[in-house]
Amino acid sequence: MNTVYKLSLVDICMQSESPVVAVVRGERGHTPVFKALGLIDYKNALAGYDTVLIKVNFITTKTWDTGATTDPIVVEAIIKRLADLPVKVYVVESDATITNADKAFEVTGMKDMCSCNGVEWLNLRYVKDKVTLEVPNGEALKTVTVPRLVTESAVISAAKLKTHMDTDVTLGMKNMFGLLPDKFKGKYHMKGISKVIVDINTVLHSALTVIDGFVGMEGNGPIDGTPVPLNLIIAGTDPVATDATAARIMGFNPYEITHIRKAHEKSLGKSEAQILGEKLETVKRQFKQK
Repeated sequence: MNTVYKLSLVDICMQSESPVVAVVRGERGHTPVFKALGLIDYKNALAGYDTVLIKVNFITTKTWDTGATTDPIVVEAIIKRLADLPVKVYVVESDATITNADKAFEVTGMKDMCSCNGVEWLNLRYVKDKVTLEVPNGEALKTVTVPRLVTESAVISAAKLKTHMDTDVTLGMKNMFGLLPDKFKGKYHMKGISKVIVDINTVLHSALTVIDGFVGMEGNGPIDGTPVPLNLIIAGTDPVATDATAARIMGFNPYEITHIRKAHEKSLGKSEAQILGEKLETVKRQFKQK
């Protein structure tokens, strides 16, 4: 006998008000990314933009299989889905204190992928035309200076599912930190990196977040942790909801992660989501921390 479950009016209202986050499981390849994007309204999120920046994570020159950097196959899948839209696409990152983004672009396989797909690469450190943005009610920063192109483009945060020794997790919102063109980013850590992440996401809003969980990282992240094969893609148009969902999959309470909680409190997004695809209990895995 089949049991029929009826949603209460409260349940229906909560679902209708909650942003959609896609959680898709599948072997490494284009298909899981295609499925995840198909479950969210990605075209509407990019509507009105002529340029799309796919922001990858190149905190190191390690390859995707270590769990440290964005998998080129995830970015390629995104590029292929954008091919039908009237947009110019760039893959972007900026130098980090210990990492040359141009070198990472080459050794991680991202350069070959971009060449095959006719997509340009930009190291934001060397983009000369910049603009300074005021941060309203900033947690740590009064202003943020970034390339003008960043402010005029739709940003897709192509992040990695991994732990971080300072922020617990590094997902979509933390990935936006790399839009700052400064090489020596240690000065921002000294101001309180969780607060800085909130400030950046206050003035720079990602249109889409696509979290690469084909191989994640636990332990001593974001560089020297242990690879965690999960075969997951997590995607959404609400950066807070997407990160909160990813944090739950990693076994963490998003309300205990400072930058996610503060972003929710500042209405940068919602911390609860309507999950499409896999149920969280079927993909959840407790990530170890250092």
